[in-house]
Amino acid sequence: MRLAKRWLKTTLIASVASVLALTAAGCGSSGTTDKGATGSTSGTTAPANNAKKEPVTLSIMYNWSSPNVDNGIYKDRIKKFMADNPDIKIEEESVPSEQYRTKLRTLAAGKKLPDMFILFPGVDMDPLVSGGVLMPIDDIMDTWKGMLPEDAIAGFKVNGKQYAIPTKQTFVDIVYYNKELLAKVGYTEFPKTYADLLELIKKLKAAGITPLALGNKDRWPLQSSWMSAIADRFTGSDFLYKVNKGEAKYTDPEFVKALGVIEEFAKLDAFNPDMNTMDVVQVQDYFMQGKAAIHITSSTIDAKFRHENPKGDNIGIALFPAVEGGKGDPKKSASAVQYGIGLNSQLEGAKKEAAQKFLKYFYSKELYQTLLSKGIVVPARVEMPADANKYLREMIELTNKGTSPVFDAVALIPVKDVIENGLQAITTKQKTAEQVAKEMQAAQEKAK
Repeated sequence: MRLAKRWLKTTLIASVASVLALTAAGCGSSGTTDKGATGSTSGTTAPANNAKKEPVTLSIMYNWSSPNVDNGIYKDRIKKFMADNPDIKIEEESVPSEQYRTKLRTLAAGKKLPDMFILFPGVDMDPLVSGGVLMPIDDIMDTWKGMLPEDAIAGFKVNGKQYAIPTKQTFVDIVYYNKELLAKVGYTEFPKTYADLLELIKKLKAAGITPLALGNKDRWPLQSSWMSAIADRFTGSDFLYKVNKGEAKYTDPEFVKALGVIEEFAKLDAFNPDMNTMDVVQVQDYFMQGKAAIHITSSTIDAKFRHENPKGDNIGIALFPAVEGGKGDPKKSASAVQYGIGLNSQLEGAKKEAAQKFLKYFYSKELYQTLLSKGIVVPARVEMPADANKYLREMIELTNKGTSPVFDAVALIPVKDVIENGLQAITTKQKTAEQVAKEMQAAQEKAK
């Protein structure tokens, strides 16, 4: 997830402008009059000469394996495309998220990638581009002219070439809290400072309520959702970039203090005891059942937690609070774009044409409006559907005051492995924050 400074400051402008303001310019430039945009807005008309074409088969690999609402939307788009284009068959391979990155790297190294595959923006794209396995899509970018602003697609651009476009804008660090459980210990809103949060945790423990719900079986949630927020409060949003430039270190006091938050939570026994054997779906259900007061996760889960939940009004949203002496802005949320579909550089002829046709169809106005209707923030300039999720406006208002980087979007891959293992060790009280910080810095220096 290549989050440049400009992207960090302006990534949500398009979504806020289109969803809240609904400007005439945004609605009028949604792609209905651009070259190729008519096919991408409705995606329902198959070419008249389909029957005369030789059948084409494309393969796609994705990580839409969880029951998240948007994953079902994406898979439905594939089915609809094949129904509208009977001359093109798409063979799907679903890989669990925790295994996807490893499989993608392995296939790329052996130049055995499928025809189409999900890309992660930022540092994960670099080896794919340098290895020559990705096909630029600059020749079809006019399809989305006026609908996708430059800042929204920058994460999938390398050396001036565009390799994919996103489906959604994700805020990975949304704090969800059970209003009834907080009210039991005297809180009507979420704490505004870390010191107050610690007091809340202690009161919840004293009342026999599990304060924090964590499902870290796959290791990435604590790193991506929790540390993206916590570290930024202490270090500020430039820290990870400075580390990669050699201008800062993971052993710097402010980052060690950030790791120390997880250590403090562990000492307070704030997490559910089975945190490292519970996966992300299980912990969502655990939280929804009222078994814990607080859970930090992606804004994508808002549809499940609130829109589709009969007790959704009992779940509030907030951001991780301010820390004393911290360099970060507590109004910022860790944000990234997701789910760009990359094309194999070996595609040519009819297969290349079919793959490009699929991208134009898949990333349509219809897709973005469907996502909005389910409460999922999108990076596109499209009008708000009449049936839009009633919680969407609240989510946008919470997250429109600035964005910060997602940890695994910027940190080097070897460092991500170290911090994920290290955080698990901290939660089980086997390692200290200082030890994990030293291991991370050693991995950073070795990787550079």
